[in-house]
Amino acid sequence: MATRRTSFSKLQRDRAKQAAAAAKRERRVARASGEDGDEVEIPTEGELSPQELLGLIEQIHKQYDAKQIDFDEFEEKKAELLARLPVD
Repeated sequence: MATRRTSFSKLQRDRAKQAAAAAKRERRVARASGEDGDEVEIPTEGELSPQELLGLIEQIHKQYDAKQIDFDEFEEKKAELLARLPVD
């Protein structure tokens, strides 16, 4: 019995997966090498006003939306900043 050939749509799906994996790999390498100059640096010392903290949260939201940072890094930074907001 003859084997079935791979369908064209399956080949397209496989190529799309490979392209997505390559793009993800490139983003990871770029982020690790520090090419992203838009990285938000969270100050660890000194007091920040609530407006400054909210501005930093807005910046990390933009980075996440632009896929410059992954979800785990986004949540970690957001939690760190929200913990520093003063509650009256």
